[in-house]
Amino acid sequence: MQFNYTKISDACIKCGKCIPTCTIHQVNPDETTSPRGFLELLGAYQAGHLELDKNAKDIFESCFLCTNCVDACPNDLPVDMIIEQVRDDIAKKFGIAWYKRLVFFFLRNRKFMDIAAKFGFVFQSCGFKIDPARSSMSLRNIPLVKMRRLIPSLKQKTFLNTYPEVIRNGGKGKVGIFIGCLANYMYTDIGKSLLEILKVLQIDAYLIKQQRCCGAPMYFTGDFASVDALAKFNIEYIESFKNELDAIIIPEATCSAMIKEDYVHFFHDQPTWQARAEAIKPLIYMATEYLEKKTDLASVLAKKEKKPFSITYHDPCHARKMQGIFQEPRHLLAQNYVMKEMSDPNRCCGFGGVTMQSEKYHFAKAAGMPKAAMIRDAKTDFVSAECSACRMQLSDAMYHQSVDVIFKNPIELIAEALKEEE
Repeated sequence: MQFNYTKISDACIKCGKCIPTCTIHQVNPDETTSPRGFLELLGAYQAGHLELDKNAKDIFESCFLCTNCVDACPNDLPVDMIIEQVRDDIAKKFGIAWYKRLVFFFLRNRKFMDIAAKFGFVFQSCGFKIDPARSSMSLRNIPLVKMRRLIPSLKQKTFLNTYPEVIRNGGKGKVGIFIGCLANYMYTDIGKSLLEILKVLQIDAYLIKQQRCCGAPMYFTGDFASVDALAKFNIEYIESFKNELDAIIIPEATCSAMIKEDYVHFFHDQPTWQARAEAIKPLIYMATEYLEKKTDLASVLAKKEKKPFSITYHDPCHARKMQGIFQEPRHLLAQNYVMKEMSDPNRCCGFGGVTMQSEKYHFAKAAGMPKAAMIRDAKTDFVSAECSACRMQLSDAMYHQSVDVIFKNPIELIAEALKEEE
């Protein structure tokens, strides 16, 4: 069974409310690459009036999947879902680039990924210039690489391989941690900080070490075979903890949205698996969501000293729009830091997925620049977002604009606030 593109396209009333919010239209103001343009073309494609050629491929791969249009649409049309679906058709017809297939292979096979990460850590300085202040890397002048950009550096040891499977903190609760690939291999201080918070709250931590990639990179690219395998594994694995843990918390908006929302959408044509995906949803929380709603962390933080630092918060698309999470991190951070809102915290950072970052980086860069300017104008010490994809994208955008603001996950900032003053 396939989504009915034509029915969804016909339901578009062409009101244009989506246009001002559309991330790709903001950087490429062409009606073709706008939500109603995508819908019109998708309807024509399903009706047999449009060939899925390289031009159509280029258009359908230009969407950032930020869901701004869905948020603005009076008919709640699922533009993002049907673009994700057509990318499966694109992948089947044109194949997936070798470097994407290589990345997806490693993400599907954690043991191989761990080995590759170890080699990457040792040899990353051969192709990249390490910036210790940012814990990131900038590309050297490699002939095959035409853009200069900042990316996170690999760590010597992954988060999941650094700590034991179960960490007993007093038994006031039991939560599993789904860490996410970027936080496992690159931004490892997120997991370390989360463990420090749980220790203060006396909540036992289960690292559920057999977890695999949530499948989001593959889903947004059209590699549905990989998504199918990863989603089914993770659902079965999470089901095994259903009666043992209070929750599984995820300090990553994209991973959380993928497991909690997109698994249900992905299995639209597999009713049994869709029901199982639906059944695990009550167990899944973004980390700040759980800590704010289900623990007394806010009151614990309120007893700590105020920090002489200010923060501006960026709302990840997969947190605010897909899961309604935006007040929780702000409430926790406001206990100890001065909060300053940027002019448009809800504007997409422009990450957009693997294809956008590799083949359409000029769009990603253009989308990130206005956000970097907003961060600069907020005049804060830190910018925060509970999403490592946003962190990677905005760190690069700030790097290009020389915006000297430190990016940290809210979990890291909360852990710092909990530490006793020396």
